[in-house]
Amino acid sequence: MTVVDFESAAAAGDASPQRRPLARARRAIGRSTTLTPASGLGLGVAVLWLSVLVLIPLCAVVVEASAGGWSEFWNTITNVQTAAAIRMTLMQAFLVTLVNVVMGTLIAWVLVRDDFFGKRALEILIDIPFALPTIVAGLVLLTLYGPKSPMGLDVAFTRPAIFLAFLFVTLPFVVRTVQPVLAELDPDAEEAAASLGASRFTVFRRIILPSLVPAISAGAAMSFARAISEYGSLVLLSGNKPLRTEVTSVRILTYIENGNMAAAAAVASVLLFIALVVIVALDLLQRRVARRG
Repeated sequence: MTVVDFESAAAAGDASPQRRPLARARRAIGRSTTLTPASGLGLGVAVLWLSVLVLIPLCAVVVEASAGGWSEFWNTITNVQTAAAIRMTLMQAFLVTLVNVVMGTLIAWVLVRDDFFGKRALEILIDIPFALPTIVAGLVLLTLYGPKSPMGLDVAFTRPAIFLAFLFVTLPFVVRTVQPVLAELDPDAEEAAASLGASRFTVFRRIILPSLVPAISAGAAMSFARAISEYGSLVLLSGNKPLRTEVTSVRILTYIENGNMAAAAAVASVLLFIALVVIVALDLLQRRVARRG
């Protein structure tokens, strides 16, 4: 059977009777907008809690950033040193996110689809960046890749060092978002596609990947947002050289230490805006893919 025949069969399978009740249930849930008293109370508590912890502090940062007026805000973010820090941070975070999308998906695939000696140890190892203080991570990386590196690889105080630090702190995000989705995929669809003559690549592209895209997007968004906000692991490793290895988090701290809270808030609000744009864009992408699925 040709690939065209397989794709037609796959499309017909999407409308199978087994999926129709689930689709009807989703539509029914989407139409139900009436809240019970208990649901209303729960929603109110959730909104209040999120407002206190997230919304109000973020609004305070934006208000502080506007304290000096638009001209002061613009002068701050276009300052040569500040602009260089923002560009370097965003570029490194973007590159790290691309690597995490590929390697995180691959690691999740190995953990779910393969059984091997040491698998449980690898599972624990992946979560270490979640539990380890980032300053300790910086010390570990400096020991391994600094002037006294046992491997003879000295990249401390350079941009590759920032890349390594970002990779370390963002490693688990894509793995942990993709892994449970991959574990829940029904292998029957893959076996049916293979029996119809589809190659392994076609099965992955047409059946597996569309199901993983929302999880990959979520992991990529968290990875990018985590990278642009990183500070602890870079204190020892990057050297904080202006115009070369200074990241935005260090630049913000410099403004705070100099008593310029408005400038610090201005740079922070830029990072906040960029993170929101990335998260919303990836959320729209995964919603679009989910509708197609």
